[in-house]
Amino acid sequence: MKNVIFFLCVSISAHAQPEIQNFSLTNVATNKPVSLDQFTGMAGVVVLFTANECPYDNYYKDRMKLLIDSYAGKIQVLLINSYDEPHESPEKMAIHYVNLNVPYLADKDQSVMENFGARKSPEAFLLKPTNGKFIVLYSGAIDDNPQVATDTKQNYLRYAIDKLLANQKTDYVNNRAMGCTIRRK
Repeated sequence: MKNVIFFLCVSISAHAQPEIQNFSLTNVATNKPVSLDQFTGMAGVVVLFTANECPYDNYYKDRMKLLIDSYAGKIQVLLINSYDEPHESPEKMAIHYVNLNVPYLADKDQSVMENFGARKSPEAFLLKPTNGKFIVLYSGAIDDNPQVATDTKQNYLRYAIDKLLANQKTDYVNNRAMGCTIRRK
């Protein structure tokens, strides 16, 4: 009986849409705070946990630029770096993603990473602002091929964004992120 109850709880929670608490982090490009609740007027917010030195993040750099440009004015993208190694310092971060023109936020105490449950870099979260809260519609991998953009067959994040923008029902989806593990303090 315990196994049946456990299975039912896991099944129900697997389809629940988690909520994300507001946060405020420093944008390393401007040295000004950016908070999630600044973007309640957007159709959605993509939070992408990333790093300066992870090879997987570098494979996605051009794809991230295309994604940001494709959804400009509709979807806000926030890059968050939760690594605490010296080569991931705010000073090093400030020179890494300057051409993407989106906030690159330092989460060196890893509180935002814990709030999201992020474990990898890159790991994407698509949030929908709803009644002053942010609901997670999608989390996980950006697409199905982190190393070769031209061999990508499924663009998970773009699919979720397009469903959101078309006002189509979206069930919470979580695809396992592929990339570098973010070390906990």
